[in-house]
Amino acid sequence: MNAAESAFLGLARAAAACMRGVELLLNRHGLTAAQYNVLRILRGAGERGACGREIAGHLITAEPDITRLLDRMEKRGLIARRRDARDRRFVTARITRSGLEILAALDAPVAELHRRQLASLSSAELKQLVAMTEKVRTSLEDVSSVS
Repeated sequence: MNAAESAFLGLARAAAACMRGVELLLNRHGLTAAQYNVLRILRGAGERGACGREIAGHLITAEPDITRLLDRMEKRGLIARRRDARDRRFVTARITRSGLEILAALDAPVAELHRRQLASLSSAELKQLVAMTEKVRTSLEDVSSVS
């Protein structure tokens, strides 16, 4: 196995292990990782909200049917959607008070989970990891096809 393959497998395994911990925590609160991600995106969007395409563009993992995801979240009262009066095709989603309350309840536990997951790394190593993963991520945006 070459260095690139080893690095890829290491990243994939580490990401999967981290996500398992996050998913277990979120499941206790009745959320999926995608729903949690949508709530964080909408909290960041503020009163302006965001349309489905904007939300999909910011998700950590690709969601095949953003409309159904938002439908389920709206049904639970976590988000509210409104059609634009001038262009009815444009629908804006906003986080509700209930969605904000769930995020507020999760902020500290998620932060603590991340601290525990990455406790073996020093502050300097965490900064290096952030820089290296960002470098990998941005270089992947430039890759348009699999060779």
